[in-house]
Amino acid sequence: MAKKGIARAARKELADMPQQLAALASMSVPDLAAKYLEVYGEPTRSRNRDYLKKRLAFRIQELAEGGLSARAVARISELGDKLPERWRMRQVEETKPCAPPPSPAVGAGRAAAADGRDARLPPLGTVLTRVFKGAQHRVTVRESGIEYEGQLHRSLSSVAKLITGTAWNGFTFFGLKDGSPKAVTS
Repeated sequence: MAKKGIARAARKELADMPQQLAALASMSVPDLAAKYLEVYGEPTRSRNRDYLKKRLAFRIQELAEGGLSARAVARISELGDKLPERWRMRQVEETKPCAPPPSPAVGAGRAAAADGRDARLPPLGTVLTRVFKGAQHRVTVRESGIEYEGQLHRSLSSVAKLITGTAWNGFTFFGLKDGSPKAVTS
């Protein structure tokens, strides 16, 4: 019921759809995340600018002109297991009862722990080690970021890029991607 109320309110605000779509091009990622919360009624987990612009453009058009017809939704349900899994997951999420959207934490955008930092990171004070090209690299998880060689960095990915010289997912580089840290000491 709450999502329908949000959709109605957004429909009123989105009367000038072309102007809204044009405004997306000049928005920063935090602005796009705030707009996502406004039109979807839930925070986004993505910080990818292009992805957010596409999702917002779709939603703005959907709210202004209407979504899928009842016939299309019925046909999708009819196809059942033939659907790609990500579509089935989306349908399950849409049928769940809607809880009110959580209030965004300061610096939100990623999955946030109770203290406002990325919930995927190990506890504060944890030291992650990685051997790369014969050299051991150690980073420490701090409240305000990731400490590497006495310098504070925003993310594990920025440290991984500094070490390797190329773009890396920091969680993958430090062995946290599969959920079980390979080289963690406290």
